[in-house]
Amino acid sequence: MLSLSWGTLRERRWLFAGAVSAVALGVALVQSSLLTLVATGEPQIPPGTSGREAEQIQEGYVGAATLLGMTVLLAAFLAVFIVGSTFAFTVAQRRRDLALLRLAGGSRRQLVVLLLTEALLLGLAGTVLGVLLGVPAMWAQAWLLVRLGFLPGHFTVGWSAGVLPVSAGVGLGVAVCGVLAAALRAARLRPLDAVRDSGAAARVMTAGRWLVGLSCLALAAPLVVAGQSADFLGALLVAMAVSMLGAVAFSMLSPLLVPPAGWVLGSALRRAGVLGELAEANLREGTRRSAATAAPLIVLVALTAGFAGTLDSLAAATGVEIRRLTAGDLVVESTGAQAARLRQIPGVAVASTRLSVEISIRAEHREEGRTWRHTYHSGIVAIDPDAYQRTQRLRPAAGSLDRLRGATVAIGPGLAAEPIRRKVPPVARIGDRRVRLRIVAAMPEVLENGADAFLVPRELIPDELAARSPAETIVQVAPGTSVQEVAARIRAADLGTVRTVSEWADARVAAQTRGNRDIMLVLLGMSGLYAAIAVVNALVMAGAERRTEFAVARLTGLGRGQVVRAALVESCAVIAIGLLLGGLVAAAALSGLQVIAVPWTLLFWLAAGAFLVGGATTVLTAWWATRPAPVTLAAARE
Repeated sequence: MLSLSWGTLRERRWLFAGAVSAVALGVALVQSSLLTLVATGEPQIPPGTSGREAEQIQEGYVGAATLLGMTVLLAAFLAVFIVGSTFAFTVAQRRRDLALLRLAGGSRRQLVVLLLTEALLLGLAGTVLGVLLGVPAMWAQAWLLVRLGFLPGHFTVGWSAGVLPVSAGVGLGVAVCGVLAAALRAARLRPLDAVRDSGAAARVMTAGRWLVGLSCLALAAPLVVAGQSADFLGALLVAMAVSMLGAVAFSMLSPLLVPPAGWVLGSALRRAGVLGELAEANLREGTRRSAATAAPLIVLVALTAGFAGTLDSLAAATGVEIRRLTAGDLVVESTGAQAARLRQIPGVAVASTRLSVEISIRAEHREEGRTWRHTYHSGIVAIDPDAYQRTQRLRPAAGSLDRLRGATVAIGPGLAAEPIRRKVPPVARIGDRRVRLRIVAAMPEVLENGADAFLVPRELIPDELAARSPAETIVQVAPGTSVQEVAARIRAADLGTVRTVSEWADARVAAQTRGNRDIMLVLLGMSGLYAAIAVVNALVMAGAERRTEFAVARLTGLGRGQVVRAALVESCAVIAIGLLLGGLVAAAALSGLQVIAVPWTLLFWLAAGAFLVGGATTVLTAWWATRPAPVTLAAARE
């Protein structure tokens, strides 16, 4: 059986090359993400680092670890899905050969053993290649995290042999599991049905496809409904879950969805003449091939558009919230010394300054019977409570800012979800002083990333420290005074950077959007590349097995270039269907959000890249498949 499997692999190496590459890339992606995740477990803090810088480094490590944990799960999901669909397509492409083995006397058990042996050989080859590819992938992932600012420049990640069992388990496990269902189905088919492509062999929708597809659809549908009434953060979680469930559901049900979509595109294809009609017929008849090509594209578009749209919608909602909560006309960014002079500018009615002060606050936490202390260095701002409440519509969830006087503190919106003990006084270190603070208020949670952690009264901060601290001042202009004139006076006095509240909110949204793009690049960068390669893989595998079909078309009078163009038209139609179905999943995922930001630029480049890469792959594959004389291929196979 081993020799037969090895001979089959050598004979049909072009078909099996796609399966090996799918396993190798899946192993490399999981291995690199796992090694990088392990390396973030112990933050590397250089000696002499200040408390604030150390806290920022630690937060970067925590954020990177969270992202990498999600990346590992996403990579494992894609590896199982793509390898499984690739192996199923590989077995389906060989159903006639397998039927001949049955007719020659092979039993069902021998057929299953043959396919599992091939899967083990392919899984082993893919695992070895994936382990090797995982090393540069690990370096690339670490470089990306450093380049985007999630981790410090001195971060390093090294190879560990302890990851080999995981890599082997992923490679061999997904290969065997991916082929098992297809092998059992192939063994159950009647050999004559498989040879004639009739009966059960002609059915693309298997019981497994129905079960997985309808199950995921049944889970996604109520989530879409629940997202309509959930709060924004709940809707965000729902959107991400729907993106993944909907991607799997539409991929499994693609043999049902692709033909109707092809029928809709039929009118446009028929206008392209004979080649368009041929492409439409191939699209309608080659359901298995079209579904295998569209499936990874559906997953890629659904995950990318769904996740990016979710994060962009969060940023847009943040901008709406900032405008709603801010009662002012201008925002001035300066130092504390400059901010102190703003009240002297003619036309300024109220100037509420937030000073980002370099002090630390040590607070006690308690959750589930466990108590611990944590020292905060970032997100501590000093305010004048009276002016703050006149320019902010955000009101405390508990307590009152009117009591923010002397040695007191208010828990900011950035720590609203943290289990800080309200009755235990936090301890602030202000220069050489240690001050016990009384908690007098707690602010509600907001959408913005990096919201204030603690609010302290301005009178608690020494003047020298306040003067050099970064300041952000919300200015209310006196009634009857031109906002533009007041802004010009502030600029003329050189008191900082002046923007309107709308411009300031837009700048904060833009900063959050850039951060979201970085998150998307880490989360879906290599995973998206993996899914894109899976699309190319499916196109190559399908084209390599269509040599006889192309030869017959040429024998009927079509030229080589016409056959290639017909394949290109068919491929573009399948890509368009994949983009459409993936977009529908993303639209359903985002439908529950009150503020929706569609990542049009990302979608444009995703579609352009899909058509460019898919079209080029199809042309090259079809040109290679039509190199031999058509009569030799037709005679060899018929």
